Amino acid sequence: MWVKAPRSIGTERESSLHAELKYLYAGAHGKVEVPLGPYVCDVHNEYGEIIEIQTGSFGPLKDKVAYLIDRGPLKIVHPIHTLRRIELYDPAGVLLYRRKSPRRGTIWDLFSSLVYAPRLPLLPNLSVELVLLEILEKRVQDGKGSWRRRGISLGDKKIVERQGELLLRSPQDYGCFAPFEYDEPFTVKDLAQKARISPAIAGKTVYVLSILGTIDRQGKRGNAWVYRRNREPSVKGG
Repeated sequence: MWVKAPRSIGTERESSLHAELKYLYAGAHGKVEVPLGPYVCDVHNEYGEIIEIQTGSFGPLKDKVAYLIDRGPLKIVHPIHTLRRIELYDPAGVLLYRRKSPRRGTIWDLFSSLVYAPRLPLLPNLSVELVLLEILEKRVQDGKGSWRRRGISLGDKKIVERQGELLLRSPQDYGCFAPFEYDEPFTVKDLAQKARISPAIAGKTVYVLSILGTIDRQGKRGNAWVYRRNREPSVKGG
């Protein structure tokens, strides 16, 4: 069980999940909400490492990262919700039901966020850490939410349990997302089948790995591009 983070000025609208992660990564002697030039970083720990908690797309981080990267080691922490427990309340706060979401997040979900800033892992001093979480999401049946959720509004999110981490320090570390031998050709379809992920996620993964130089395009098999893993990442220009 993870600790509950204290509330402070300026954090009233952030989720409990985001606040809990900030205080946990800050540790006993780090600081949160630290101004650095025109930006405020989520965490500045006792070792001088700057930490950003990013729950969504990495695209909005590009300018901030460009500024912070020369001011110390920078880590982007990206939560993956491997299990989501949902509680639905009525407007008066009465619990209507509890259930588990059928959707399970995996480490491959990283590429749905990283695809919007695929060159970030090439920056020196930058690492990405995936933190696998079981979370509790509260919802309210108030008629004000999206029609896709039949008017149910999304409420707070809290951490129930931390289930593990995966730290990616360099482009070489992304080789774990190409589960093939170095001389083994593969397509997006092959990756989707082997990793048991959707073709859409496989396509995003291949796109990012190609930019990082983790894999190279070798030719075609019918209408499909064929790729191979590189023993050493070879970054293309452009």
